[in-house]
Amino acid sequence: MSDDLLLLAAELRRRGEPFALATVVRCERPTSAKPGAKALIKQDGTVTGWVGGACAEPVVVREALSALEDGRARLVGLVGEGGGEPGRTEGILNLPMTCHSGGTLEIYVEPYLPKPLLVLVGHGPVVETLAALGRHTGYDVTVLAADRLAHELDRLALTPTSAVVVATHGDLDEAALAGVLATPAAYVSLVASRRRADVIVESLERLGVSRAGLDRLKAPAGLDIGALTPEEIAVSILAEIIQRRRSSAVVPAAKPEPLAAGLRLAAEARDPICGMSVPIAAARYRSEWEGATVYFCCHRCKETFDSDPPRYAGALVR
Repeated sequence: MSDDLLLLAAELRRRGEPFALATVVRCERPTSAKPGAKALIKQDGTVTGWVGGACAEPVVVREALSALEDGRARLVGLVGEGGGEPGRTEGILNLPMTCHSGGTLEIYVEPYLPKPLLVLVGHGPVVETLAALGRHTGYDVTVLAADRLAHELDRLALTPTSAVVVATHGDLDEAALAGVLATPAAYVSLVASRRRADVIVESLERLGVSRAGLDRLKAPAGLDIGALTPEEIAVSILAEIIQRRRSSAVVPAAKPEPLAAGLRLAAEARDPICGMSVPIAAARYRSEWEGATVYFCCHRCKETFDSDPPRYAGALVR
């Protein structure tokens, strides 16, 4: 099973698709999952592999999707009835495993995200340095001549995680920026003097670029660190790109990226019997009651509810 999962993980990495790996690193009896058990969770909430039963899996899926959203690994402690909570708590997210008869599982959930795309349009020392720095800091770097951008935009498939820097030095600046600003790229900047940048913005307005698009344009590019040389300017631009990427204040563009769409499919419901959070997209057990769909973490909870729905109606979250 582990070999199959690793082959699947390698294929997803090759295709640039995000996923998370969950690995059981510790357990206390009674648990069915043992250390080394693994599962791979895709961005749509589907699971390949196994790290525990009906109560463990929904929690792992939820934390995997959260990890894909924030890019951070986590160590999850699932403590069932009669199980002992770990003596060490820092860095462990402890959660109840309410459907479980006992025991404890600790599961390490690690996200694997595609490299963010950095597109450099133009030429010169700033572009050359940015390309080298970008590759060293984990970006998937593409360098394009200005006259090739229009032909490559569709292939690039820019998303809200992408960054584009235009450094054409007056050669097709407006055409390049107008094309890029029509995409959902989160960061778009122009390497130019402040006076030249103002002229470009006026030209873009005449070309019909929207105010929202112009507000997304950072011109001149880079943080104000007093950079003078091309190498220093490149550093200031990459620092600005990283700052924008890591800032929670960034507002995504209107067009959703595939990952965000996948996460929305994984909205959760509350199991009215045990209180477990159940990812709706992956829920296997559900019932219809008074025009609403009720989701359960396992067959036992569904049977309990179906035997007397009014008794548990108060626990439903509508």
